Amino acid sequence: MADQNVPPRGPWDDRGGNPGQHPYAPQYQRPGDLAPGYPPAPPARGPQWVGPEGLGRQSFHQPAGTGLPNLDDDEPGRRTGRRRALATIGGVAAVVAGGAALAPTVRGLFDDGPAAGDATGTTVTDGSAARPSGQQPSRVRTYTEQNESYMGSRAGAVLKKNSPTGGRLFSGPASAAAETPVTVKTVLAKDPIRHLASRATFGATPKVLADIRRMGIDGWIRWQLDPEKIAPSPAELKLSELPSLKLSPQQLREQRDQLNERGVQPEKEMVDATLARQIWSERQLFEVMVDFWNDFLHVAADFDGGEVYRNSFDRDVVRAHALGSYPDMLVAANKHPALLLYLNQNDSRADAVNENLARENLELYSVGVDGGYTEKDVRQAALLQTGRGVQDGKYVFRANQHYRGKVKILGFTHANASDDPKQADAAIDAYLRYIALHPSTAQYVARSLATRFVSDTPPKSLVDRLAKTYTVNKGMVKPLLMTLFSSSEFWAAVGQKVRRPMEYLIATYRTLNVRPEASQAFKQDGGRPAFARGLRQIHDKLRQLGQYPMGQPTPDGYPDVYVAWTSAGTMVSGWNEAGDLLAGYRTEFTFTPAESLVARPPATAGAYVDALAQRLVHQKLSAKEKALILSVAGVPAGAKVDATFNGAVTAVARAILASPQHHLR
Repeated sequence: MADQNVPPRGPWDDRGGNPGQHPYAPQYQRPGDLAPGYPPAPPARGPQWVGPEGLGRQSFHQPAGTGLPNLDDDEPGRRTGRRRALATIGGVAAVVAGGAALAPTVRGLFDDGPAAGDATGTTVTDGSAARPSGQQPSRVRTYTEQNESYMGSRAGAVLKKNSPTGGRLFSGPASAAAETPVTVKTVLAKDPIRHLASRATFGATPKVLADIRRMGIDGWIRWQLDPEKIAPSPAELKLSELPSLKLSPQQLREQRDQLNERGVQPEKEMVDATLARQIWSERQLFEVMVDFWNDFLHVAADFDGGEVYRNSFDRDVVRAHALGSYPDMLVAANKHPALLLYLNQNDSRADAVNENLARENLELYSVGVDGGYTEKDVRQAALLQTGRGVQDGKYVFRANQHYRGKVKILGFTHANASDDPKQADAAIDAYLRYIALHPSTAQYVARSLATRFVSDTPPKSLVDRLAKTYTVNKGMVKPLLMTLFSSSEFWAAVGQKVRRPMEYLIATYRTLNVRPEASQAFKQDGGRPAFARGLRQIHDKLRQLGQYPMGQPTPDGYPDVYVAWTSAGTMVSGWNEAGDLLAGYRTEFTFTPAESLVARPPATAGAYVDALAQRLVHQKLSAKEKALILSVAGVPAGAKVDATFNGAVTAVARAILASPQHHLR
């Protein structure tokens, strides 16, 4: 607790720098501005504690969008307007299964009046209902475990009704897929190959589906779990066009001025490269896990220092251990300048202790908010971790700033009395490995992984099974994934996840077979290469949609449940982007013309819609959805059409990409 006789210093104030520069700074409360329920600050004894009681939690409100510029294309006299039809199709995507409707948010934009029973035409899904039992009271900490918090809302309660319950472990993924019936209500095809492709990649493509059929489910998963043996794609080879990507932090520091003069932004190029890999890499399961860990052990791309250190954190911490060992990842992260600067560990010393990193190591990166730790544990951990910092762009342990004395954190105890810097530093590593292998961490990682891959409300049976695998294998990731894919709960959860904005857009690029080479229409003006420009355009679009890799400014990462992302404006903006891609507007890439998506287009409208749906969403649509899409074109099912769908093929394809079959994964 800060000494009330000392001018308060925010947790992100750089010693000798300007307070408030860090993106979190405006969110924090100083000791004199504590929220109701916080106890008054006692007089300081011993070390001064720099920073407030806890971090202010940023709201996850998504941007409302920029209106409906590309949907207002209804023609006079049309019986069913394209805008209304598209909204009806897309609104169904908010129904995960069997009545869990969040569609009023969408209907409020398109219908003539508000939804029944709702004066505003919107549904409150901000997680404001009672918090899940067992979480620490807000006077102790302002964070909650965000996925559970959101699912505590009314909408979350409805979603829980259709989640698979219970299950068993099989000898392997293929056996689990073959023996597991899908009983949940869903519009998705109950095809295990399509299901695997949707969950273990950033979007099914004809090639991915063909690969799984050719290799078999077990063979494809084994192939994906050995990414070093998968050749880089042409797009990954083109990443050499991003000049900062392979530079070390030292090189980035030395070349900062030259890079600035060229307009190179290393922290943005790292995000650009991540998007390229998500769209085009063959190492799809690896990229999915990189994204998972970047949310779990989160360091924002846009922090003061990110331009120098964040790319190295992605490469040397997250990617180095994404399919390896989580304890190794946590230890490496706590010795990396990006995390040490992001959470102000560089400023923490024995006589002025900053608890930010110590708190997040417990709450976010290991045992979780319900993991059993207390405020005393946080303080003890913060004392133990003093002395770690950054000097000349590298990790350093400053023994003269390290607190010496016995510590006890959860069940970990250490004399912490050595004058030897190596032994003192090793004591911190031992503590980090202890919490990384704590039973609460096993549960927290298991629940987070099951939420990402299975459902927003994962079955307890699966979470417990994954936690046991985590413990037995000492935090190794590959056995964890094999247990996941060998569990019936995974295969039973068809249609129980909705794509977040970034996942929707990446899946759209993938299914439309957008290629990384520039189109013939691109005109080079001597500036950045077409590939680099195109990636930045995707990056900027995702910023508008409210989600991009490593984009969450606060250290909890993005929420991984649908009710956190219910924004009609975001949904419509995604549909409009799909329309732009179908029209080939981004000349930095090569697009398959909409009329060429189907190799031999059928001659009648109904059959053509069937063929387009199979090509874009890899299954047939329902009769009702098919009728709505035909209404977009304004033709009956039996009408004769040419390859352009009589000029409406782009609108028809965009409508299919607005369907629940594309929104669900």
